[in-house]
Amino acid sequence: MSYGSYVLAAYLVFAVVLLWDFVAPRIRTRQLLRALALLARRRTARLSSQEPPR
Repeated sequence: MSYGSYVLAAYLVFAVVLLWDFVAPRIRTRQLLRALALLARRRTARLSSQEPPR
């Protein structure tokens, strides 16, 4: 009885998980940077709208 297909499947699962562990933090970092940029824009817009007219 050959276990080659099981071993191959295990290696494929390992590769997928390893790839996900590599990609997921980068996706999250982009999301956080985008959220911070939007927050900064909102705060800048709010502060500039609160300035007294000259």
